[in-house]
Amino acid sequence: MVSLDAKLSAAVGGPTAKALGTHLELHTVGDLLRHYPRRYVERGALTPFLDLVEGEHATVFAEVQGTTGKRLRPNLYKTDVVIRDAEGARMTLAVFNKPWIEKDLRAGRRAYFSGKAERFNGRMQLANPEFQLVDDEAGVVAEEFAGTLLPIYPAAAKVASLTVQRSVRVALDVVDLGPDPLPDELRARHRLLGLAEALRLIHQPTSYGDVTRAQKRLKWDEAFVLQVVLAQRRAVTRSLAGTPRAPRPGGLLEAFDAALPFSLTAGQQQVGRELAGEMSSSSPMYRLLQGEVGSGKTVVALRAMLQVVDSGGQAALLAPTEVLAQQHARSLRAMLGPLAQAGELGAADVATRIALLTGSQGAAARRTALAEAASGEAGIVVGTHALLSEGVAFADLGLVVVDEQHRFGVEQRDALRAKGSTPPHVLVMTATPIPRTIAMTVYGDLEVSTLTELPKGRSPIKSAVVPVGEKPAWLDTAWQRVREQVAEGRQAFVVTPRIGGEEEPAAADGKRPAAAVLDVLPLLQEGPLQGLRVAALHGRMPPEDKDAVMQRFTAGQLDVLVATTVIEVGVDVPNATVMVVLDADRFGVSQLHQLRGRVGRGAHAALCLLVTEAEGGSPSRERLEAVAGTNDGFELSRIDLEQRREGDVLGASQSGGRSSLRMLRLADHEELILEARAEAVRLVADDPALRRHPALAQAVVDVLDEERAEFLAKG
Repeated sequence: MVSLDAKLSAAVGGPTAKALGTHLELHTVGDLLRHYPRRYVERGALTPFLDLVEGEHATVFAEVQGTTGKRLRPNLYKTDVVIRDAEGARMTLAVFNKPWIEKDLRAGRRAYFSGKAERFNGRMQLANPEFQLVDDEAGVVAEEFAGTLLPIYPAAAKVASLTVQRSVRVALDVVDLGPDPLPDELRARHRLLGLAEALRLIHQPTSYGDVTRAQKRLKWDEAFVLQVVLAQRRAVTRSLAGTPRAPRPGGLLEAFDAALPFSLTAGQQQVGRELAGEMSSSSPMYRLLQGEVGSGKTVVALRAMLQVVDSGGQAALLAPTEVLAQQHARSLRAMLGPLAQAGELGAADVATRIALLTGSQGAAARRTALAEAASGEAGIVVGTHALLSEGVAFADLGLVVVDEQHRFGVEQRDALRAKGSTPPHVLVMTATPIPRTIAMTVYGDLEVSTLTELPKGRSPIKSAVVPVGEKPAWLDTAWQRVREQVAEGRQAFVVTPRIGGEEEPAAADGKRPAAAVLDVLPLLQEGPLQGLRVAALHGRMPPEDKDAVMQRFTAGQLDVLVATTVIEVGVDVPNATVMVVLDADRFGVSQLHQLRGRVGRGAHAALCLLVTEAEGGSPSRERLEAVAGTNDGFELSRIDLEQRREGDVLGASQSGGRSSLRMLRLADHEELILEARAEAVRLVADDPALRRHPALAQAVVDVLDEERAEFLAKG
């Protein structure tokens, strides 16, 4: 017998294990048994030859009539296999470069054949089908398949579904699963199968009822283990002793509130009270603040930072890019005015200082920022990853604010927290709205606050898709809209997916490389935007150049900024009213929503134009139509989750192709996740270290392997 973590070769042999590892990334027995079928084919639902539809995948059951092989070219060998179904209809299978099948598929043998139906010389055929022999000579009689389901697995060009099926059958016979990781009482409460039975039924079901029961148990495995991990992390956070940071009457926060030229929204006031209350406690606050683009998160965070400064502590604001860090420093100083000018002529009595620390600073500026942070002279320190450097010290770090949380990993967040003499309070912010199920999983160790209303004076943004493949003249109209806005004294963004200036071959599907800043800039300057003040902004520019361009645009000295996603977050130019996104289909839903949030930040109506060559009805086009159809970021986040799936919620991968969640779907299984969360909270409260549940403890270790140690790396 072999264990789940045994190498696959121990169960299926070296050559098969090598193929499964190379082409499907299956390396252990556990990997194989959790490589679940993507669908099932019923014996009674097999497609008769006469019902085959060109282009569709089909599975047929047939008897081999004969085979003929010939070499067409030195490197191309073709075998024609004639088969006959139960109705007497005949069809040919075209198999390439597999001469060995002529021995397997001899006349009289019966098998399941699965592949894509194609038409060749006017007749239907299956090209390079997978097949499963089902007769006495193969060791399996066809009658054994009567009334059963044939599993179809995610496969690869060189590893067929049937190879996976055979390997799974062998692994199930030799694996020793050990104790069940789910506690007996939990399984009884929720009527869950044991793990051994669930794995056998998911791979070898006799009915769809078997599949449903097996899936329920395996979804619980994923949801419950994940929630146990998060419950343990919350318990550790709550056990730490921090320093209370209570509000101080007559301090900096009161002075700031009195000078605010606008009223806080009801949501900002409510979240402010939540933060103030939690930071007054000796248990460190650990909270996520999410809100729509432009919902006023920065003001809420600043008020929390000022409360900490009033208590004698310091706040650090960690931003993912230099452009955003510089923008934050400028906007905080502008909002505070004399309150941020401690030590300067005309400063308020309760003033503090704001220090900026980035990796590209000159030596003198860096020394000044480091000294202000270490002495406590700077109550607020804004920076990029440079804040995490060993040489950065604080007099009394009381609050860590992480902007655009999804850009940072837990290790980076904790490296900044470690600079406090006692654990500081933590506020992480995101402008990417998060569905409830994601909040319960990816951000499950955080309490969540949400800002849903926009401050007064913000104008709605109209969005439209510009389908240049179907209506090329619409692009001219888009540039005309830009010129019209500039003529009225407004400004515009043009966004491209690439910087340019580098060699980039055409994609495998024949699509041209995406639009690039360095290619688009001269075309616009010499063409549709000739005569306007147009400049570029991208990530390869020296930091001082990026900052200079951004300041010129903010000051209204530029009409149009041609940029990459470097402007995706934090850029606040109220006079910008129009955005043209080129090759918009190359961006994700959330990214487009973030980009769109760079316009409409003032009192003027705004427009976002999504330029694409994607055909109508294609998934890419539907994605763009969804973005154009609503400004509701929470609705878009739901669409985004459904399209991208979860990615690896325990690691850094953010696409659905690689995920520690194989069976669970965050978009579909909210009720199950809620139940698993409640069970995990109860169990961890009773047994924090899982000493009475060793099998569950091992399952947690297996999930948090070395590659996923930063299990909240992205959101």
